[in-house]
Amino acid sequence: MTKQSSSADKELKAIGVILSALEKLDGDSIQRVLDYVFSRLSLGSRPRGVGVATVASGPTTHSTIDESPSRRPSIRDLKDHKQPDSSNQMAALVAYYLSEVAEEPERKESINTSDLEKYFKQAGFRLPKRMPQVLPNAAAAGYLDSAGSGYYKLNPVGYNLVVHALPRSQVGTAKTGNGPRKKRRSKVRN
Repeated sequence: MTKQSSSADKELKAIGVILSALEKLDGDSIQRVLDYVFSRLSLGSRPRGVGVATVASGPTTHSTIDESPSRRPSIRDLKDHKQPDSSNQMAALVAYYLSEVAEEPERKESINTSDLEKYFKQAGFRLPKRMPQVLPNAAAAGYLDSAGSGYYKLNPVGYNLVVHALPRSQVGTAKTGNGPRKKRRSKVRN
């Protein structure tokens, strides 16, 4: 009986500490903290109302983002969920976020380089050396269409990439664009 009482006391103390820490935050901040804690502890079930739900299926874990008006994911949430491999994919993700997910005052149909820089930073995505080239490169990759005057708009290919193709399976593919690059060795000719 003492062992159960001791365990229950520890649980109640932990609950008190958590509630005390969370009561100082607003709703969105509480949501981000809970999302992080559940993710960090690899807990499969989430409390009702949490925006990012995890469903285990076989050896991998697939997640879905709840984009309901009551809990819209941030650009960081979306980036963490979709795991873009390159600046081109991240540009498509930013265009998708701003046209489909962001709240009304922030929402826009086309983006420019300053939008990319702002949302790459908010998402914690590594800034490319040549930021002004990202949008033309993403358009050349087929994800965006030019909207004129340095602005680009998400097209159906980019939309399908973000909604249906990301995150890509990491089995048998090399990650590029957001990690350290490997130096190529030149062949020595005799």
